[in-house]
Amino acid sequence: MTNEVIVSHSLPPDHTERLARAHLSLEGLSVGDAFGQCFFGNPETTGLRMRERQIPPSPWWYTDDTAMAISVFQCLSERGEIERDHLAQLFAEEYLREPRRGYGGTAHSILRAIGSGTPWAEAAGSAFSGMGSMGNGGAMRAGPLGAYFADDIPELIRQARFSAEVTHAHPEGQAGAIATALAAAWAWNHREAISRVNSREMIEFVVTHTPEGDTHTGIRRSLDIPFARNPQTVAAMLGNGSQVTAPDTAPFSIWCAARHCWDYQEAIWTTVTGFGDIDTNCAIVGGIVALSLPAGSIPADWISARGNLPLP
Repeated sequence: MTNEVIVSHSLPPDHTERLARAHLSLEGLSVGDAFGQCFFGNPETTGLRMRERQIPPSPWWYTDDTAMAISVFQCLSERGEIERDHLAQLFAEEYLREPRRGYGGTAHSILRAIGSGTPWAEAAGSAFSGMGSMGNGGAMRAGPLGAYFADDIPELIRQARFSAEVTHAHPEGQAGAIATALAAAWAWNHREAISRVNSREMIEFVVTHTPEGDTHTGIRRSLDIPFARNPQTVAAMLGNGSQVTAPDTAPFSIWCAARHCWDYQEAIWTTVTGFGDIDTNCAIVGGIVALSLPAGSIPADWISARGNLPLP
């Protein structure tokens, strides 16, 4: 006989439906991530590919963006919420299984520490001399969470913060996750009525609910930028993720998603032309836009090029 305590997790009655839309977002996120990753490397080759819209040769290699989003999805699947201790364990296990998925230097340190037994709050809180990370890692994996909690915005905000703070103790890193989750929820809730006329309402909705700070300010600035503007110009104005922070990533990504929320391929191609942290930008956009479209809207050959995901 042991003294082990067994915790029972009560799943919401509509868990299956919630998880199905979270999976839809994960599909869009992972394909966008893998597609965007193909545009790093030789500038001449990638530049030609962008200009002529040449589909990259397969197979495509998904990155840490997808790996961590899978852990978020798994946590939702098993617990019906973001239980931070469990999510931290899933992150660490996935990192140890495949540490060469493109994790950033800070993520390496935090996930190794968690894997060796350091509590996640201590590992995340120690980054950047105790300020915590304001990186875009929370945002890149938040689409499925926004889908799962699309019908409860206060709870979505709480859960998005939880999902980010396991690795991002800085409020801006958490704001990026909240903003992405909000955009994903809006896409799902308006999927049957989205048009070129009302898609800017996505940005207005995100601005209304995102906590004050630099990420919020950047997204608010994007409201004044017409969708007709050249995406490279917009990336120069808002940031394109080259600083790998939430304020430098979320505004442009959400602007791209709103600009083409009725066309997955066009949304991803537009995002690619902004350069910067291309795979992460495309992961954010893909995870949002997939929710505004009918099932099957992601090209089958793109999904095939990405390959299978190691879902639980």
